Amino acid sequence: MNKRKNSRKVELGNPIRLEDFVAVARYGAEVAFSEEYCARVRKSRKLVEKWVEKERVMYGVTTGFGTLCTKAIGKEETAKLQENIILTHAVSVGEPLKEEEVRGIMLMILQNLGQGSSGVRLEVLERYRDFLNLGIIPRVPKSGSVGYLALEAHTALVVLGQGEAWYQGELLSGKEALQKAGLKPMELGAKEGLALVSGTTSPTALGALALYDMLKAAKTADIIAALTVETLKGVMNAFDQRVMKVRPHCEQAKVAGNVRKILKDSKVIKKYKGSHVQDALSLRCIPQLHGASRKTLEDARRTMEIEMNSCCDNPIIWSEEGNEDVISACNADSSYVGLEMDSASIAACTLGKMSERRNNRIIDENLSGYPWFCISKPGLNSGLMIPQYTQAGLLNEMRVLCSPATIDNTPTCGNQEDYVAMGYFACKKAGEVADKLEYILAIELLSDYEAQQFQDKDADISSVSKAVYEELGQTIPVMEKDMLLYPHIEHIKKLIHTGRILEIAEEILGGLK
Repeated sequence: MNKRKNSRKVELGNPIRLEDFVAVARYGAEVAFSEEYCARVRKSRKLVEKWVEKERVMYGVTTGFGTLCTKAIGKEETAKLQENIILTHAVSVGEPLKEEEVRGIMLMILQNLGQGSSGVRLEVLERYRDFLNLGIIPRVPKSGSVGYLALEAHTALVVLGQGEAWYQGELLSGKEALQKAGLKPMELGAKEGLALVSGTTSPTALGALALYDMLKAAKTADIIAALTVETLKGVMNAFDQRVMKVRPHCEQAKVAGNVRKILKDSKVIKKYKGSHVQDALSLRCIPQLHGASRKTLEDARRTMEIEMNSCCDNPIIWSEEGNEDVISACNADSSYVGLEMDSASIAACTLGKMSERRNNRIIDENLSGYPWFCISKPGLNSGLMIPQYTQAGLLNEMRVLCSPATIDNTPTCGNQEDYVAMGYFACKKAGEVADKLEYILAIELLSDYEAQQFQDKDADISSVSKAVYEELGQTIPVMEKDMLLYPHIEHIKKLIHTGRILEIAEEILGGLK
């Protein structure tokens, strides 16, 4: 993961992985095209140009769009048709997407159309590549999509020299942004406007970013959970390999193995071995719940990576020699990514649910044996009382966000699109869920850290625990009396989001499973 994170160049042409996607979208890696990429794009474009000249019936090229597909368009009007689709489809509203989200959409457009089944000119794709490499970020309002079209159209406006875009930190008109970057507006040819707005590119981009963060948070949750087991002097029976073998879900075994590995050298765990028969479920079920969540997230990864390397355009240009064809179908349907991200959000919420319960045990004197709310003089001081309220509030929001978007249906396009997948919101809200999970885990880790002032002094904590707490101790004081907690929660959340907590553990242990 870190290798991809630090990568400065991603070549498109062969399949990319989630880490490659994030390297470009979040970390600004340079994008390049392979020879194979360019060759297949040029091949499919030649077919479109030949068929336009022959006035072959092609949806969205020589016909109108949606329910207007029965309206014929002459070849002299094909360019105007493609401009019109961009102008009329750029109708998403509200606050703009983040820079990394827009970059992700543009990368997914390059992947979608670069499969060689769309018939666009290579020059159009080179323009999106230029946007990514030069840092031109179209302003894309984020609300009002059922799975595709509107957000992609706002992105494409800048290709035409319209709309708005950020360039070198300044929000400019699309035309000004192009001028400052040394580029000129383009006129789109046959099929290109349709291709630029079609496909699952926006839900896939937003879902991929959310999933990357969820996967990282899930792995980090194993570390934080292990630290809590140590803080609460838990017993290790629940993580025994023999237990995992009789219920052989591989993800469950991996989580249990991670916890054993993290706590292997903990003298606190050794001291309290056999002190009680079993722990509460929020400790005892870490392998089961974390494992089930991990399986759901890994299933989502497999689906997202297939989608990232697919052509989701309509119509499809089939360029196999002797079998050339243009096929109207619906690979632009967002059910795959939508259903996976609805499920991934539920998995992330369950990780948050268990984290909050573990945290509650740390700050409850009756359950942990530490002073109430991990503060020396409770009453005068509230200590860590209210961060658990924050967790409860975040969980309430997560539970609402976990209501599946993909079960909804509102017909569009004069009932030509009488079924709508609604995958976009499933992917969009997943980003919010991932963000809230990182905060919930941060609060649990803060409680672990502050509880150490009351930990046994005659038994050393694990080397991973020690290293994590040393990292926190660089900026977070031991809480001997009430203090402002908000900056510390934000700081720990950032350490989780950037992968720093994970890095600390893996620097000591090697890779966690």
